[in-house]
Amino acid sequence: MDLKAYFENTRGIGVMSTANSDGWVDSAIYSRPHVMDDGLLAFIMRDRLTHSNLQSNPHAAYLFVEQGAGYQGKRLILTRVREEHDTELLKSLQRRRAANDPEKEQESRFLVFFRIDKELPLIGAGE
Repeated sequence: MDLKAYFENTRGIGVMSTANSDGWVDSAIYSRPHVMDDGLLAFIMRDRLTHSNLQSNPHAAYLFVEQGAGYQGKRLILTRVREEHDTELLKSLQRRRAANDPEKEQESRFLVFFRIDKELPLIGAGE
């Protein structure tokens, strides 16, 4: 199954891990990525620690655990290639809204694009 179909049809929990230029690591829960036509992955981010880390260190890891019994999923090693700020494309990709929280809805958001450097299974070396 290609990644676009996989992430459109598979439910689960995603975790994005980044580190700043000093190597301090952070992990945060993230939705499933948007797989773009050119093969890049795109994530919608608010201006918080994950986004800040990517400004000084473009490398990240995304771990996705499929919903259900057992340990199925993917690990993706990523490199940030570009981003957009509050664009129409970002708005069109948005899957949910900040219900009943107009302050949160007004926060700046970024559409951050990543190249996939390596795809691994959730468990095991994969090679």
